[in-house]
Amino acid sequence: MRLRYTKWNQELFKQLKDFQNLMQIFNYLILQTAGDVEKAFRLMQYLQRQGILDQGFDLAEFKRRLENEEIVRREKGRFKLTHKGEQKIRTESLKLIFNNLKKGPLGEHAVPREGMGSKEYLPERRSFQFGDEIGDIDFRESFYNTLKRAGPEKLSLAEDDLRVQEVESSTSCATVLLLDISHSMILYGEDRITPAKQVSLALTELIKTQFARDSLNLVLFGDEAVEVKLDELPYVEVGPYYTNTKAGLQLARQILLRKKHPNKQIFLITDGKPSLIVKSNGQIYRNSVGLDPVIVNRTLDEAVACRRKRITITTFMVTSDPYLQTFVKKLTELNKGRAYFTSPDNLGEYIFWDFVSNRRRKIH
Repeated sequence: MRLRYTKWNQELFKQLKDFQNLMQIFNYLILQTAGDVEKAFRLMQYLQRQGILDQGFDLAEFKRRLENEEIVRREKGRFKLTHKGEQKIRTESLKLIFNNLKKGPLGEHAVPREGMGSKEYLPERRSFQFGDEIGDIDFRESFYNTLKRAGPEKLSLAEDDLRVQEVESSTSCATVLLLDISHSMILYGEDRITPAKQVSLALTELIKTQFARDSLNLVLFGDEAVEVKLDELPYVEVGPYYTNTKAGLQLARQILLRKKHPNKQIFLITDGKPSLIVKSNGQIYRNSVGLDPVIVNRTLDEAVACRRKRITITTFMVTSDPYLQTFVKKLTELNKGRAYFTSPDNLGEYIFWDFVSNRRRKIH
């Protein structure tokens, strides 16, 4: 094999590195501005004037390159994201989160014999046990054991000769991402919605590329709950809303009950307590002071309804308020789900470890 060496181009390397650094900043600002490309560009210029962005970055050239690579395009005199740009944000979000994770195997969804699924054969072998499927027997190794025991003159396959391949049973999973867009997600100057959107985009890309048999739906909840297309994620905004967690869980459950996947789960990303419900007579009941027992109990009823349908709720609480943690712990206990008390900085790590790492196990 012939190798061709060329002179190291330091300037080209710097340009590529500069573009990648600017791209990460641009992607974050796009999510922070709900997909407003013009506003993101203005913020980058402001950051450079303030000395936060390196003065050596050529923002005009960066903008031209985004347009040439069809990440953004002009429409009626304004820049907008293209479909390629949206996909780029998903890819970069996924890459960023996985770079922060500890190295570990990225596995399929493995479950102990529940549901319908495909099999993945492992390198390990073990002795045959009553109830093993014939298709899992490694006949090559089994006949080799017979040869060792009885010799080539008397091939008589015995049960003790049989060796079985270890398998993992893989099954598909339906997930609803339940995202809080109430006002508290940007309250007190802390931006919690942007990291939540970034993680949601990364999870979307992960499922599209690694778990094609899975499904992912997105539900936003504030005063009410609404399902939106995953393509709308970059453009999601927080509103002047209360927190109707009950409506969010109810809609997520209804979506999952229409799915044929054996495993069903809800990922609830929130930072606040439930503060609104709609009563059975249509009356809106609000209370943002403390944990109102009427609102809390109706919300907990939904957690129980999900458990009865074997829908697991995993709550990611992006606040450390012990008072609110009490409510989340009760919801988790009633649903027999999981809860993580995290921060916007490490939200992605918690979600991805839960989604990926807890699914690989041998079945016997």
